Amino acid sequence: MNSNAYLVIDIGNTAQKVAVFDEAGNQLSWLRQPVVGVADLEAVLQEYRVKAALVSSVGETPAALEEFLQQRVCTLKFSPQLQLPVRLAYATPKTLGTDRIACAVGAHALYPMDNVLAIQAGSCLVTDLVTAEGDYLGGTIAPGLCMRLRALEHFTARLPLLEPSPVDFLVGDTTEKSILSGVVNGLVGEIEGMVYRYQAQFSPLKVVLTGGDAPLLSNSLKNSIFAAPNLVLLGLYKILRLNV
Repeated sequence: MNSNAYLVIDIGNTAQKVAVFDEAGNQLSWLRQPVVGVADLEAVLQEYRVKAALVSSVGETPAALEEFLQQRVCTLKFSPQLQLPVRLAYATPKTLGTDRIACAVGAHALYPMDNVLAIQAGSCLVTDLVTAEGDYLGGTIAPGLCMRLRALEHFTARLPLLEPSPVDFLVGDTTEKSILSGVVNGLVGEIEGMVYRYQAQFSPLKVVLTGGDAPLLSNSLKNSIFAAPNLVLLGLYKILRLNV
């Protein structure tokens, strides 16, 4: 059994993720699924000697998970009131999503001496900016890939609901291809345009891409954008260590 491990849980809008880190910040294990259950956490605690845990949720934390963890290990519930490795320069911190804070912390941990823009491509397309001085300034929120596909089906009479898939064409010669080209290429163009505008104001700038749709989008992006699949989990680990 590994000693002094740290458990972080990210309960998002469409997926729930669990990761274990060691003292040095190395990720030892990772789990992503629609719903994380008590049995999943039981398996983690049997394999690792967890010193402390941090739970972050965009909504309400499932009571069974919270009760189970509190009975087994020192458990923190993430909020902006915890000590943070970045300074929040956000006008309404009480409305700021914990996933956004954790993502910004993870980005700053990767590039602590640089201005860094973190892009989450998940349920929503979210950008968050942290300066080289460690100030979190805020960013943008827009519909994500699946949300855009669902909106086309929901608000029209005949357009079908499609699953996201990679696009290597511009001109769609079927209705399905036209939708995918419009949504995927449109989202890629939106990201590249946003990065260009951030670079004009905060150069030099590092850009990192994370989130469930990041692998689908990354090959189409032309800017120097670095893939960071578990950025939110890294940020949660950094916050947990700072508070225990």
